[in-house]
Amino acid sequence: MNKTILLFLLVPLLGYTNYWGKTGHRVTGHIAENYLTGKAKRALNDLLDGHSLAFVSTFADEIKADRSYSKFSAWHYVNYPLNMRYEDSAKSEYGDLVRAIEECTRIVKDENSSRADRVFYLKMLIHLIGDLHQPMHASRAEDKGGNDIQLQWFGEGTNLHRVWDKNLILSYGMTYTELANELKQVSKKERKKIQEGTIYDWVDESHELCAEIYTSAKVGEKLGYQYGYKYNDVLFQQLQKGGLRLAKVLNELFK
Repeated sequence: MNKTILLFLLVPLLGYTNYWGKTGHRVTGHIAENYLTGKAKRALNDLLDGHSLAFVSTFADEIKADRSYSKFSAWHYVNYPLNMRYEDSAKSEYGDLVRAIEECTRIVKDENSSRADRVFYLKMLIHLIGDLHQPMHASRAEDKGGNDIQLQWFGEGTNLHRVWDKNLILSYGMTYTELANELKQVSKKERKKIQEGTIYDWVDESHELCAEIYTSAKVGEKLGYQYGYKYNDVLFQQLQKGGLRLAKVLNELFK
């Protein structure tokens, strides 16, 4: 009886664990480390006190528990109309994901920045490049990036944003190292192709994918194995792109 009650209580908690925030971000960090230059590795080792990119990749989510960091909340996403490019869209007065990445890059690169600031904004940057590749973080404002689109995932309540934040990764059942090690094998030509472009190109790419995801499910729809079968490869592709592009950003930052 007690074991049954305990299992019943634990299952809902597992469903609300921040799996993209942990597993997904750690995957991008783990992949990126395989493509860093020697100079970038040394600089990162110094600023991060020997911690891995995977270890610090969740920092920007962890500080949400402290209200003194609430001004950074808008940095995790960007909202603009689905048929528009980021450059042509109206910008939020609170900032957004793209401008946050630019600000982090500027501060880390500036030799006049304090060490504390460089460390803080480096950790933020590592996380935000991951967010950039979760399509529902480059979404539309009217439904809060899919958070208002209520769905069922294997019989439990969820929403479209959460499906992509955590449900897909959770249902696949791999640790971040297992998943990263499966995804990191790409040819040099493929890697260069993925790393082409700018932050603006990458956010518009995620934004276009987001538009497709909006058509993938209707309010109240019951999702499960079929949805995962259709979109797992897209999820894995985004994780891999995030890791390879994070490596590019860091290599350019520490030339």
